[in-house]
Amino acid sequence: MITPLDIENKKFSKQMMNGYSVEEVDDFLDDLTVDYTKNYKEANELRNKISELEKSIEHYKTIEETLQSTLLMAQTTAEDVKKVASQQAEQIVNEAKVSAQKEVTDLENEIKLKRKELDDIKKQFDVYKAKMESLLISQLELLKDINKDVE
Repeated sequence: MITPLDIENKKFSKQMMNGYSVEEVDDFLDDLTVDYTKNYKEANELRNKISELEKSIEHYKTIEETLQSTLLMAQTTAEDVKKVASQQAEQIVNEAKVSAQKEVTDLENEIKLKRKELDDIKKQFDVYKAKMESLLISQLELLKDINKDVE
């Protein structure tokens, strides 16, 4: 392949009358034409390849933008899901606290009721015990009176 330096350094032999040798110049121009044609085709192919690569780059940029958008949407959705889950968990905890407090209150009321029942039973027992003592005392008195009569 002829380089620009080859063209610059090319020397044509001079003929006596008409200057450069027409045949040498024609041969050199033919060589230049072949190389120039080859370079021209190669340059066109490279331009076409560059154009295709630029289209591919644009395509991949579009895909990248879509992926980034999708990723951002997924992150937003994940944050929303976490927020909703957190709110639901907080609601469940609050409901559990309310339920537990209600059960504690109910149990405290039941304990108070059972203590009252126990106090009532103790009072009844004390009344029964007092009646029994009174009965036993009267029976004992009766037995003493009977013993006095028998003696």
